[in-house]
Amino acid sequence: MIALAPISDKDEINRLFLENKLNFSEISGCVKAKCDGEVLGFCLYDLDKNGIVIYKIVPENDLSLADGILRSTLHVAAERSIMNAFYSGEDTEGICDKLGFIVDREEKRLNINKLFESCCSCLKNG
Repeated sequence: MIALAPISDKDEINRLFLENKLNFSEISGCVKAKCDGEVLGFCLYDLDKNGIVIYKIVPENDLSLADGILRSTLHVAAERSIMNAFYSGEDTEGICDKLGFIVDREEKRLNINKLFESCCSCLKNG
C-alpha cells in the first residue's frame, strides 16, 4: 500500500532541497510517497501563512502518482486553513498543467479546491 505523509526531519528535507538545487529555509517541507519502505516520489514546497509554493514533484512521468502526491501536499496547506497555492518552475508547471490544477499562469496559481474533486483529471488530460 502506498503511504503519503509529510516528512518531519528537517535535515532530510534540506538534503532533498540541495539535491534538487532549491533553496531550503525554515518554511520548507516535503511530502513523500512510500510503499514497503521504498520511496516512490515526493513534493518539495514552502509553506507559510500566506500560501504554499510547490517547487518540485517527482515522479514527472507517472501522472497518477504525481496527482496523489500533489493532492497530499496541498492537503498539508488546507489542514492549516491556507488556501493560496502556487507553483514555481517549468517542470512543475508542466505537471500541474497536465493534472489540471493551474488556474492562473501569470500568478502561477493552483486550484487548491481540486482537493475536493475527483482525482481522475490526469486520465482525461494525460
